[in-house]
Amino acid sequence: MSQTANQAGTAQAIAAPRSTTLQFDIRGMTCASCVARVEKALRGVPGVDEASVNLATEKARVQGAAIDVQAVLAAIDRAGYEALVVDPARQAHTADAAAGTGAGEGPASRWPAWWPVALAALLSLPLVAPMLGTPFGLHLMLPGWAQLALATPVQFWLGARFYRAGWKAVRAGAGNMDLLVALGTSAAYALSVWTLVRGGMAAQHLYFESSAVVITLVLLGKWLEGRAKGQAVAAIRALQSLQATHALVRRGGADVQVALDALRVGDLVVVRPGERVPADGRVVEGDSHLDASLLTGESLPVAAGRGDRVAAGAVNGEGLLLLEATAVGADSMLSRIIRMVEDAQAAKAPIQRLVDRVSAVFVPVVLLISLITLLGWGLATGDWQAALLNAVAVQVIACPCALGLATPTGIMVGTGTAAHHGILIKDAAALETAHALRVVAFDKTGTLTEGRPQVLAVEGTDPRRVLALAWAVQQYSEHPLAQAVTLAAREAGLALPAASEARALPGRGVQARVDGEPVYLGNLRLMRELGAGVDAGKGTGPGVGQGTVASALREAAARHEANGRTVSWLAAGQDGALAVCGLLVFGDRIKPGSRAAVAGLQALGIEVVMLTGDNAGSAAAVARELGLSHYLAELLPGDKADALRKLAADGRKVAMVGDGINDAPALAAADVGIAMAGGTDVAMHTAGITLMRGDPLLVQDAIAISRRTYRKIRQNLAWAFVYNVVGIPVAAFGLLNPVLAGAAMALSSVSVVTNALLLRRWVPARPAAGVAATAAPGEQALPALQLPPAAAAPSVEPVMKDTVINSEPAGPQTQGEQTMYELTVEDMSCKHCVGRVTKAVQGIDPDAKVEIDLPTKKVRIDSGADLDRIAGAIDEAGYPVSARTPA
Repeated sequence: MSQTANQAGTAQAIAAPRSTTLQFDIRGMTCASCVARVEKALRGVPGVDEASVNLATEKARVQGAAIDVQAVLAAIDRAGYEALVVDPARQAHTADAAAGTGAGEGPASRWPAWWPVALAALLSLPLVAPMLGTPFGLHLMLPGWAQLALATPVQFWLGARFYRAGWKAVRAGAGNMDLLVALGTSAAYALSVWTLVRGGMAAQHLYFESSAVVITLVLLGKWLEGRAKGQAVAAIRALQSLQATHALVRRGGADVQVALDALRVGDLVVVRPGERVPADGRVVEGDSHLDASLLTGESLPVAAGRGDRVAAGAVNGEGLLLLEATAVGADSMLSRIIRMVEDAQAAKAPIQRLVDRVSAVFVPVVLLISLITLLGWGLATGDWQAALLNAVAVQVIACPCALGLATPTGIMVGTGTAAHHGILIKDAAALETAHALRVVAFDKTGTLTEGRPQVLAVEGTDPRRVLALAWAVQQYSEHPLAQAVTLAAREAGLALPAASEARALPGRGVQARVDGEPVYLGNLRLMRELGAGVDAGKGTGPGVGQGTVASALREAAARHEANGRTVSWLAAGQDGALAVCGLLVFGDRIKPGSRAAVAGLQALGIEVVMLTGDNAGSAAAVARELGLSHYLAELLPGDKADALRKLAADGRKVAMVGDGINDAPALAAADVGIAMAGGTDVAMHTAGITLMRGDPLLVQDAIAISRRTYRKIRQNLAWAFVYNVVGIPVAAFGLLNPVLAGAAMALSSVSVVTNALLLRRWVPARPAAGVAATAAPGEQALPALQLPPAAAAPSVEPVMKDTVINSEPAGPQTQGEQTMYELTVEDMSCKHCVGRVTKAVQGIDPDAKVEIDLPTKKVRIDSGADLDRIAGAIDEAGYPVSARTPA
């Protein structure tokens, strides 16, 4: 009761009202200084608690309890920029339109984005071309009036954007990259005009090419930057491409095509083969396979049938499906994923704080250095023209763009790449923190295990009959164990026996009559009440004494229960007497990728622990199989959070991986919460990272992409800082002319974005084949349930037959005077079992050579002893021989 209350309280706490979050498209930002100015303006609006601006996505995110949208728009306008409110319902389409502009200058016009660059290059080329002959002694120069005619349109028409943005910055009492470019190129242009007017047409020292080429190179850099930013949001566009534009709805017996906006919850949607699912829904009719690879990263199509839930964006395979829409439009999983990725890309990582502090003073400091350069060179040399050019070079080479793009482009590409592989990173802080994780704590049920009971083994003299009778007895039950029996029986290809008079026995099991005989399936208490001979009482059994059967079953039950599994006993009537004839073993099978996931994390130097509310026996069995040395069992939700705090007590970063409501407190308490998408919405909302598939290997992938992204961010920031720290002094000392400074400035921004784009080449690393399937020595594997063929009849009748039985014995191979036998021996699980089987064989023939392959249960024996004696010795040691060579 207390645990239920705890879960309910957790859900209520997480569902508590939060402040409103609004997004705005910001136009006109060019550098980190612009970002700082917009953020300052937003934080000054009453009702705004937090504001974050992203240069790469050109978006602002505002949080607050009572936000006046008009006041926000007015504040952005006063800061010198344009803004539009992003409608959440249309957010994906708006983002796609913005990304398609290329240069980030607003809506696409009828002219391509590259035309200003091309025209500026054509006008600047005649100014630069004559300079190429100077090293060869050719002094060719256009007349001054021609240079003026070519440079003027570049300066005041194609470069008008720099004047507009610079003037807005001045009005707002701040500076930006545009102001630096406008001041620098205007100074070179004005100096050239003054020299031309003063010296007439014979003037030789003109710098029109500097002003024109600098503007051309900056325009080129911004265009390349815009193209790169467009590639950086490729993941978002890929997700947006999954959205259907219309839906085929069944109304009044007719199928009507409607726009996606007209689709409503509860509508019956027809999805034909090859079409995309337009909304989240539940299959009402039909069977097919769905390709959701772009949505979840799962490469194989997933079967979908009646009652299954499907997500919008998946592509229907070969069958016609009729769905009942459960979530449409902005409420669908696809729309939520797009919003989560966009929010993560718009968020600001903690490492960006240093950049923000530098950007706030960057432009004023550069202008001051430029003024000092001008005065220093002019007063020291008397050459005020050279002094002015050096000052211009300082202004042109200074690049706050690279600083502003270093972090957001890395986050944008990193989160987009992660989303492509089924990893949704909800915020930049989680991305940055994940790279430093030293401990990963897993919940057990549903995270490391499948999360549902399955039949792991069937014990008895005839396992197929035991399973068939169990299926018949509880075929009408909806109990999870009954569903597990049904699934196992169908997978084994069994025929369902007819049953009658089925009824439940509360607290003990179920009963029915099968072929006229009573059959009981239940716990040990029921068997004892029935007097079914479970305590080694005498009776009759199929070919062997009932006491021996009961004894062997009790030993098997004790072995399975010691591993935390659930055992159900089966008793059936025979010749008027009721006798126990077998048992079924239930458990939660470990996911195929769990062992490889644990091993992969440990290889990264990360400690892996397991926190579970399950019993100690079950937890110990799972921990043993996965190679975990640290686990805690029988924990309440609050206990998991306390355990995480203890793990982080020494300063280590800790992640929690879970999927249920009871994991929500631990997900919130961890430095990084990682939720499985197959779990509850509460867990997904609490976690900073969501895995779109229930594959534990994605945890390692999430950490890997986090480390790679953080490395790229650090590289970008190092380049941006070093570029400015080195470039500005070089220009100030007169070692760089304005043209080269402009080229270097354009290169810096492009190189930062291009470096971030390399993240798109990242692919998850996968373990070598066999890692996930092979159990290490000393661990007990959980093989898939297998049963012998119906006609199987082994040569040596064992007391018990275990789950895995091979009825195809290999023929004997003669080697000298001895014979090579190959047996299949069950119940071997560790090196101690290997030793006992070997000892049993060598007890018959001390010279026998024994080779045992533990994973396949194969025992190869080179011996001259009789095979029956060898098989009997192994059987007496407690390891049934299920297949052997004939004697």
